Amino acid sequence: MTRTGDISALLYRWRDGDRAALDQLMPLVYPRLRAIAQAMNRRQHPESTLQATALVNEVFLKLVKRGAVQVEGREHFYSMAAQAMRQILSDHARNRLATKRGGKCIRTPLHEEMQWVSINHEEMIDLNTAMDELGEMDPRKVRVVELRYVLGSTAEEAADILGISKATVDREAEVARAWLFRRLKTAR
Repeated sequence: MTRTGDISALLYRWRDGDRAALDQLMPLVYPRLRAIAQAMNRRQHPESTLQATALVNEVFLKLVKRGAVQVEGREHFYSMAAQAMRQILSDHARNRLATKRGGKCIRTPLHEEMQWVSINHEEMIDLNTAMDELGEMDPRKVRVVELRYVLGSTAEEAADILGISKATVDREAEVARAWLFRRLKTAR
């Protein structure tokens, strides 16, 4: 088990321009991100071309392309990873829809608590837009949704990463889900 302090220390070194820190960081966070991507893959359509390893690698490529990022610790890193994963899934859904226009798309829920959003459907694109809108009003709610429903963290893990109580995570998640549900259902 990796100490969270190791991850934070490496993130700060990476932020300060130490490229070797990123090389040391990747093996520490890769297993967790890959497990999350595998869990998402199990919920995807069997014909999906986006495999867990590819998803995690694309996340790292997006983060590396950003260059010297002002990472403020674990919370910020996992939020950036969740945002990158959300964007990749949205782009993947957009590309999949473009190639399957007129075809039948099988619904695969993003998360059991968000059955109304499919990762293999244009709903993922709409969710991405709605998350950006919610982020303008309340960035913490977006981080909670990303951690809980995109990265698959438990409420306790999200609370630890965000430095808030589990009750606050639960409350923020419930309010965010309700807002996103209303926003997505009124958009159609």
